[in-house]
Amino acid sequence: MTRTDELRDVPGGRRRTVLISGASIAGPALAFWLHRYGFAVTVVEKAGTLREGGYPIDVRGTALDVVRRMGILPRLRDAHIDLRRLTFLGEDGTEVASIAPHAVTGGVAGADLEVRRGALADALHSAVRDDVEFLFGDSIDTLDQHRHGVDVTFRRGGSRTFDLVVGADGLHSHTRGLVFGAEERFHRYLGYCFAGFTLPNTFGLVRETTMWNAPGRAAALYAVGGEDDVHGFLTFARPQPPLDAFRNPEVQRSLVAGVFADAEWEVPGMMAAMRTADDLFFDVVSQIRMPRWVDGRVALVGDAAYAPSFLTGQGSSLALVGAYMLAGSLAVERDHTAAFAAYERDSRAFVTLNQDLVGTGDALLFPATARALEERNALLRGLAATPPAVEGRPAHAALALPEFTPTAALSSDRTDV
Repeated sequence: MTRTDELRDVPGGRRRTVLISGASIAGPALAFWLHRYGFAVTVVEKAGTLREGGYPIDVRGTALDVVRRMGILPRLRDAHIDLRRLTFLGEDGTEVASIAPHAVTGGVAGADLEVRRGALADALHSAVRDDVEFLFGDSIDTLDQHRHGVDVTFRRGGSRTFDLVVGADGLHSHTRGLVFGAEERFHRYLGYCFAGFTLPNTFGLVRETTMWNAPGRAAALYAVGGEDDVHGFLTFARPQPPLDAFRNPEVQRSLVAGVFADAEWEVPGMMAAMRTADDLFFDVVSQIRMPRWVDGRVALVGDAAYAPSFLTGQGSSLALVGAYMLAGSLAVERDHTAAFAAYERDSRAFVTLNQDLVGTGDALLFPATARALEERNALLRGLAATPPAVEGRPAHAALALPEFTPTAALSSDRTDV
């Protein structure tokens, strides 16, 4: 008999219900562990389907232990991109240095994983899709917390009551806005904007990234394999975030085109591809820093609570670890208040340590001044002549995953949870 069966058999009781908003990384990972611990889980996702493809993401350190315990590590190994070279170019297009990617990322060759975001999302969804309820093409409209649960109304109509609600809906979390207030209260802008899109691989790139730099500007072509397309990334420094561009693709294209109008190398061709790209993604480089991740019966996990920015390369890893820690805390604590407190207490130091990695990543990849760029290039030439470190950055594996033993009383009648 499984733990779920045992919970169904509790006289007069029922399984605790949890609504998760977001079906990308943190949401399905949390759903997996909550289901394993006997919760009844519903995941709501505003997109109509699971999002495929997407830019490459990393799974490192403690997060590798999470996916190993989930049983999806072999599948992710098969999807591993295995980036083999990172080449930096000067403003005139000449090569500055060509190095092993791990020398910059702080990862561990042969251990860390790099996969398309869609590959990780699909692996997580496949691991749990038959066990939990997924509501695609819908989202939370309102939340009303009370003593016995959370009343939720949905955008497509209907309402339900859950014991707990978790926002796993990303950097611009709607759940966070409903419960904790405006994003501006927690948003830490890091001084850069970026645009990403795909374009034809006419460059002969295979499992490598080539990055062009000028002061305050960078353009990169990222080839995940010998495929017909490559990922294009354009990043630039800007003192204040361009608020008028967030919801207007044409304003985004005009802004980026203006910044890179005089750029050399392959940038003019990238500009032409960006103008017609149907997968343009534009955003600011930023973090979410919150004094607390919970409010009553609502909690946040992943980017919604503590987005570290792509400068750290730790967004997906923090989402996986945070989901594991939140689910485990709810499993061992009968009272959700105590569980949420344990989740924050046991996870925050790891999160903060990884968010603080941004202090080194930005200076290396995107120098904003000519002097900083010269210093960066000198550092890269030194790295090219030095074998990469065998060990990764300590922050990546700073948390040893605990073993959670669920309590016997996980059921609820919604009168005292």
